[in-house]
Amino acid sequence: MRVFVTGATGFIGYSLVPQLVQAGHHVVGLCRSDAGAEALVRAGVEVSRGDVNDLDHLRTAAQSADVVIHAAFNHDFSKLKESSENDRKVIETLGDLLKRTGRRLVVTSGTGLVHSASGGIALETDPHFTSAQFARAATEEATDALIEDGANVVVVRLPQVHDTLKQGRISLHVELARKTGWVAYIGDGANRVPAVHVSDAAQLFRFALERGEAGARYHAVAEEGIAMREIAEAIGDRLGMPVKSITPGEASEYFGALAQLATLDLAASGELTRRKLAWTPSGPSLLADLSIRGNGGEFLSHGGIQR
Repeated sequence: MRVFVTGATGFIGYSLVPQLVQAGHHVVGLCRSDAGAEALVRAGVEVSRGDVNDLDHLRTAAQSADVVIHAAFNHDFSKLKESSENDRKVIETLGDLLKRTGRRLVVTSGTGLVHSASGGIALETDPHFTSAQFARAATEEATDALIEDGANVVVVRLPQVHDTLKQGRISLHVELARKTGWVAYIGDGANRVPAVHVSDAAQLFRFALERGEAGARYHAVAEEGIAMREIAEAIGDRLGMPVKSITPGEASEYFGALAQLATLDLAASGELTRRKLAWTPSGPSLLADLSIRGNGGEFLSHGGIQR
């Protein structure tokens, strides 16, 4: 199939694109930079130069695709509402283009947007929050509208995606530790985050493209929940820094824009996804990747190829 990928040079795209090529798909990758274009060409990918928020270019680039995987998103927390509403427009644009022909759109969302009906571990079948509650849920709302209109849409919800150089939101915890000289967790640190290795997440995107059921939500979850205290201790051990518990009232001072997220229990299940798509994640755990020293003995953060 001819697969158009937004975010082709990002963290997920960097692992996803080679998997798609190896599976025999013709991949067209969206990117902005010369370096990104060169890397995609080396990977055997056709390049579409442009910005994901240029909706006219997006329509043109996606016009001839059999499937579109939308993996691009600006994760700047200071611009979360703006980025979320831009994502809504991108999904609406792609959906309007594809729904007339029944071609598939794979949308990227997050497990943290799911409201657990039981108050425990979030399931694929649980409802999501609204954008009034969490700005990022604009992605889910745009997808809902397309599904209701009969579009062939599949959602892949991501937890903390990691390798030895990047660990999703946890990378920001590492950066905070390096700035402050110590590692914090809130209260008893029992609140949890789910996780998946980037190679397993990329495989799930391919399975969603090839095997997914229209209208389905899939959770790319390999580990249902790792306690924040364990994560803090792993960071402290790796960086040789003290680890301390702080109160919820002290969270804003240490975590800043991350304070609310740092207090939440975000455990999520991927059991239904595994059964439905025969997905068996096998990559290293989050704590294992956190324990591995990067270049120069320091944690590094990358987002794939520079776009």
